[in-house]
Amino acid sequence: MMSQNDKTLQLIISTIVFLVATCILIWIRFFRQQSRRCVLLTGLSDSGKTLIFARLLHSHFVHTHTSIKENIGEYAIGKTPLKIVDVPGHERVRSQLFDKYKNDARGIVFILDSVTIQKEIRDVAEYLYNILSDSVILRNHAHFLILCNKQDQALAKGCHVIKTLLEKEINLLRKTKSSQLQSVDPSHSSTNVFLGKKEKDFDFSQSSIDVEIVECCAIDESNDKPANINYLCQWLTEISY
Repeated sequence: MMSQNDKTLQLIISTIVFLVATCILIWIRFFRQQSRRCVLLTGLSDSGKTLIFARLLHSHFVHTHTSIKENIGEYAIGKTPLKIVDVPGHERVRSQLFDKYKNDARGIVFILDSVTIQKEIRDVAEYLYNILSDSVILRNHAHFLILCNKQDQALAKGCHVIKTLLEKEINLLRKTKSSQLQSVDPSHSSTNVFLGKKEKDFDFSQSSIDVEIVECCAIDESNDKPANINYLCQWLTEISY
């Protein structure tokens, strides 16, 4: 029979092993988080991603066109810059390129067109749903920012209206997407999880990662970054640490 001293020693050893293992796991998670320095600019075609990419990295206006190849550049912050990747919005290539970089993603910037959002709500919400329910993005706790672009135009919807539209559409999508988690496509069920709470209508507060939604205007007559691009710069600074 084990003596009281032996039990005490066993308890002490178990506690030490537990504490060491916990510290190692915390260190590994911290190291992995610090090593992820990639920020993905994503969204549908013609949402303004490449123009925002140019404003961030070069501080000036450029004429852009639809591309099927990513743009990559470094955004200087402190000693270690962030790697900014402009992911093409073309349906044929966006998923493949997003998957290529998502493991290194420290942050996701989802850019949408505030003028055409009602017409494109299904496509926008589905793409957004796929990213927010991606197991890699959730596991890495990537920071998430939704930019409602083109606020300089008269027909642009405000971010509060867009938030409501997206939540309603994602709520509808969940009814069809959730059944696919156990569908005949095993790759889908292994890489995506149910988004939100099953017993409640969806809203962004249910996501296990924080989602910010702000208004944005990438076009300005001057070469200076307008205030809402400055917010993006501030966000990038905050997530860089």
